[in-house]
Parts: sequence; C-alpha cells; structure tokens
Amino acid sequence: MPVQTERRMRLPPDARSPGQARRMVLDALDAPELDALVDTAVLLTSELCENAVLHAGTEYEVELCVTDTELTVTVSDHGAGPLEVHLAQPRRRYGRAASHGRGLTMLQRLAAAWGTRHEADGTHRTWFTLLRTGDPPAAEPAPAPPAAGGPVPAGSERTRWLLHLPAGLVQSLEPAELVAELVRRLHEVLDAGSVSVEVDDGDGTGLHELARTGEPGPAGVLEVVLPTTAPLRGLLRVTGDGGEWPRESAELAELVAHRIAMAVESAWLRGVDQRRRAWMTYLAETSELLSQSLDVELAVAVVPQVVVPRLGQWCAVHLADPLGRLRLAALTHADEDALPELRAVLDPAGRPGPPAELRDRLADLLRDDGAGATARFALPTDGVAVALRARGRTLGTLVVGRPAGRPHSPEDVVLVGDIARRAGLAIHNAQSTAAHVDVSQALQQALLPRALPVAPGLDLAAQYLPATAGTEVGGDFYDVLTIDPAHWLVSIGDVCGKGARAAARTGLVRDVLRVLVRDGRTLPRAVELLNDVMMDADDPLQFCTLAAAQVSRPGPGEPPGFGVDLVLAGHLQPVLVRRDGTAGLVGAFGTAVGLVPTVSLTATRHHLGPGDTLLVYTDGVTERRRGREQFGSERLLAAASAAAGQPAAQVVEAVRAAVERFSDRPRDDDIALLAVRALPA
Repeated sequence: MPVQTERRMRLPPDARSPGQARRMVLDALDAPELDALVDTAVLLTSELCENAVLHAGTEYEVELCVTDTELTVTVSDHGAGPLEVHLAQPRRRYGRAASHGRGLTMLQRLAAAWGTRHEADGTHRTWFTLLRTGDPPAAEPAPAPPAAGGPVPAGSERTRWLLHLPAGLVQSLEPAELVAELVRRLHEVLDAGSVSVEVDDGDGTGLHELARTGEPGPAGVLEVVLPTTAPLRGLLRVTGDGGEWPRESAELAELVAHRIAMAVESAWLRGVDQRRRAWMTYLAETSELLSQSLDVELAVAVVPQVVVPRLGQWCAVHLADPLGRLRLAALTHADEDALPELRAVLDPAGRPGPPAELRDRLADLLRDDGAGATARFALPTDGVAVALRARGRTLGTLVVGRPAGRPHSPEDVVLVGDIARRAGLAIHNAQSTAAHVDVSQALQQALLPRALPVAPGLDLAAQYLPATAGTEVGGDFYDVLTIDPAHWLVSIGDVCGKGARAAARTGLVRDVLRVLVRDGRTLPRAVELLNDVMMDADDPLQFCTLAAAQVSRPGPGEPPGFGVDLVLAGHLQPVLVRRDGTAGLVGAFGTAVGLVPTVSLTATRHHLGPGDTLLVYTDGVTERRRGREQFGSERLLAAASAAAGQPAAQVVEAVRAAVERFSDRPRDDDIALLAVRALPA
C-alpha cells in the first residue's frame, strides 16, 4: 500500500527528547483526515519514548509511517534489555513509580496492534499501529501545539490545545494516564524545565509523585494547589530556568490544575468506593467468623487473625479479670518468628512486660470514661489501642501495631474501632454463654448424688449422659438413699421438659420422695403423697415418670440376697439380670406423678439372689433412634444379659456401649443408668 507520510528522528536519551518526538508526530499528522488519530498517536509515542529514555539509556530513533489504512510508530533503542520488559516494570525515575507498567497496558488498550522485534545487532524495536477508519470529522480540528523553537500561540488557541482531549480517548485512559498527558502538554506550552504532580490520598503516607516530565530547573518554581476535597490534597509544581513566571503562565497552570484535580478526585473517589465495599465485605466476614463460636477462647483467638495483616503487622487482645487486671488472651504477628519477643513485651505477667506508655494507655482505656476512645502508642512499635466493650462494660483491650511501611490512617483507626465493637460483643456473648453453661452444669450435678453410698452386700454403679453439654438442664435423675442399715431407696425418674423449670421439679421429686420414705411410709403411699405435692404446683406440663425400689436385707429364714419392693409411676420396666444370664423386664405400670389427682400404683415384690443385678434406666436408652428404628427393649435385654454375672459398673457400661454403637447420631435425650447388684456370698 502506498505510503502517504513518513518521518524519522534520532534523539538523545534526554528528558526533553519525548517532547521533540511529540512535536514531530503532531507536525506529520497535521491533516483533517488524521485528527481522530492524533491524540492517541502522540500519547503512545510519548510512552514509548519516555520508556526508552528511562530504561534503555541510549540514543533512540522514532519512525512514523502513515498509509491510506493505518498509522505506525516505531521506537528503536540499543539498550541492554528488551523494552517490553521495561514497559511492564514500575517507573522509578521522574516520579513515575505510580504507573506500574502503564505503557504496556496503554498499548494493549489503545493500539490496534503492537509488538517488538530484537535485531541481531542488539537493536530493540517497539511499535504500535492505529487504524484509519471513517470519514474525516466535520468538527473543527484541535489546534496544534507551539512549534519547536517558535513563538508560543497566545490566548484561546493555546488554552484550547492545552486542555482539549477527545472524549473517546479520555474515557479510555486511566486517571493517572490522563494526568501524565496533561502534564506533558503543560510542559510543552510553558517550555518548562519540569512539571510534576504530587498527591496525598489522606492515608497517612504523605505526598507522593503521580506524574512528572522533564528535569527540575535551577530556579523559577511555580506551585499551584490542586482544588480537591479533604482529606485528598495535591500540588502542581512547575520549574524553569529563569526568574518568576508571568501571570499568563500561572493562569494556564491553574487551569491545568483544575483539570488534574477533577481526574485525581475522580480516581480517589472510585478508590474510596472500592475500599468501602471491600471493608464492608471484610466486616461482614469478620462478624460471621466471630459469631461462629460461643467458646470464649475461640472467640478471642479469632480477633487477631482477622486484624493481621490487613490493619496491622501484629495484634494482641487483653482481657480484664474481676479485679481489673489485664491478661494477654491472644496474640498474632505477620512474622511468626517475632512472636516470642513480642509476647514477652505485651504479656503483663511476663518479663519485661508492657512499656510504661502502653501500660498507662491500656489502664486509661479500662476506665469507664475511656469508652470509644483510641489510644496511640510508640512502643514496641507505634500503633493504636481501643477498649473492648459490650453492654456498658469494659471487657479488655484490642491492641494493633502499625501496618507494614506506614502508620495507621484515619480509616484504619475507624475500622479497628468497628472490629473492637464486634469483637467485644462476641466475647461478651461467649462469656455470658460460658457463665450460663457453668451454672447449668452445676445445677445438673446438684440434682445427682456426688457419690453412691456404700451398702454392705450391694454393688452400685451409675452413669448419666446428658443430651448436650451446653446450657440445657435435663430432667433425668437417679438417686440411692440409705434409709437404715438394712434398707435402701433406689429411684430413677424423668421430669418432662428441660431447663430451669425441669430442674426445679426434679429437685422437688427427689427431695420429697426422700423425706416421705424416711418417715417410714411405704413406697406406694410415698408416691401418692408426692403426686399430691406436684398437683398443688398446678403445672400439668411438669409431670414425672418414676421408678422407686426399696432394697432390703433378708430377714431370718429368708433366702440369701436382697428383697426388692418396686413401684412404677409411668416409668419403664427395669431389667432383672440373673446370674445365669437370663434377663427380663419386671414391675407393673402405674400412673405418672403430677398428671392427675389420683394415681393408680401397683407394688411388686422381687428377689435379688447373689450375683443378680437390677438395672433401672430412662427412656433415652430404649428410644435411641437410628433412622426410623429404635434401640428398644429387646436390644436392652440382650446387652444386659451379655454382662450377666459381671460387676454393676460393667453391666452399666455394656448397655451404654450398645446404645452408642446402635446410632452415631448426636443424643437428643438424656440417658440415666443405675445398676444394683447383690454380691455373691
């Protein structure tokens, strides 16, 4: 295809060389039909030339070729490495570190095609192509920049070129790329030594260079503050070779500063929105993690894990004891090797212990007037500390060391406080649950005998398996009471329901039955009076099934062993395991206590020969489920029969093991087992 325009220029590795290449491209494309390509071609040529200056460090050539279908620009250098590798690396000189491979991404985004060639003589060529499409625009073309070495156009023409960028190109550029192009244009219009833009994002790191072109001159510094919204702030700096800048140059710099401020603030707001979305997700995930456990140690251990390393290099949680003294409850560090030394510094009980400054800050936070406050400290590293509070009570402190390479920003401090509030609530809930569990388990243990009595000639054993080890108090109980040296009361029962009401009713049943039997009443009469007491409570939902047996030594002329008088008030039949291995259910069903005013009871008499065992149990045994199938009485008899002749503890264990083997599902009901065995003669 015929070549319409061809230009070539050899340039030194100088900061002003990219500006000369830009002028060559602008001059060569000074035709209406090429207006749609001019700004993109100039922008990409600038990127390739600046990279050649920054990374190759040798003379380089710029070639422009325009045909009737496309435009191609080639930059050739003689550097030690391929230019496309440098294009993908952070820019270190001239304040271009913020771009991070901007040239490569711009070529991929804006050029129709691009590539690189490595010649045998060590020349590296990087090129890009733009396609010519459509008719020339009807709109008036943008004016050209001032000619190299010529007078600067005055008035609106110069201002228009300085600020005019096609809307399509602006939409394709990242804010940093747009700022860089505006900086280049201002540099050319003012013929300045250098133009740079510095921005402070308000994150505590201070000003950093966003874009720069040229090299600073010895004098003539013009600084314009970017009109941005706090906490974002920025500065446009122009340097020259002479004295003060004329008023017209200062006005142009202010115009460009406004355009740059719009781009910088747009990028900053977008970044703020992205960070806000990320933090919202982060806080939601933190809340979910903290709520997954009601165990105090686990809840505390999660807190430093969600803080490090996003909000700091290390994090410690101190909890306060009832006397207000702090103890180190959890600690983590991004570098695990630093943990031992950090623990020695932060543990109040260790050596050397927290520095005085940090110790005083934490003590202040524990006071009530420290609610919502943030304390800063400088040792062992600088960081922030906030109180862990919930329900108006201070539980401890959250201490966070600074992030890597920077202090905590105001946004970081707000997030640390937010996490502290969530962590305080999670720890408070875990502590409340732990206290509730302790009370429930203490109450459950109070409903069971601490130890079974010693009964000459009898072997006693029992097991109690709660459905959960949590806050629920079960209604199952067992009891063995020595009435006198020759008589014992053996009882087991199941109060309907769980919780405090069931526990209170369980205590009532056990204690009232004890008193009534000790007063010399027979078992049927004692159970009838117990029913009267329960009916007086007028709570039909708190009835109880009960199996009560009075075990007695044999009288003169009676066979060896023990007599058993058994009463069942709505309870399951006990198992009588003979020494020879036979087993059967004994007893006659009666009415549960607490349901109706008058109960129907039948007392039955049985004999425990030497080696025989009476096993009483609750319905958690026979009603243990595996799918639709229950453990049932047949399996119970088989398990008990298999342990015939064994000590009472082995009989109880054999039945328990059989129930557990039957189903691996979590228990949904309490299990109580009590065995009474007559010892062999």
